[in-house]
Amino acid sequence: MTVFAVEYVYDAESSEARAASRPAHREWTAGLAEDGTILASGPYGDGAGALLIFKAADENALNEILRQDPFAAAGVISGTRTTEWAPLTGLLAEHAA
Repeated sequence: MTVFAVEYVYDAESSEARAASRPAHREWTAGLAEDGTILASGPYGDGAGALLIFKAADENALNEILRQDPFAAAGVISGTRTTEWAPLTGLLAEHAA
């Protein structure tokens, strides 16, 4: 399994839609955390986006997971940046390939 850092950038005009879909999004992330697919996630302090750390077989598998995010369905994500990541130190280091 590969670790990926995924950065979401939220549409500047999406605060109402995010608020409406946030419970479903958090239920989705909680389920993925339970099964070990998400290692960590959370919004940036300025509210402009979020960082999610995933484990997935490859980028295609990750993209399939991301398509299921209720935030994606609500159209509140204006951009994503996906990067393969190798945590070497700290709590997530045990997940590096």
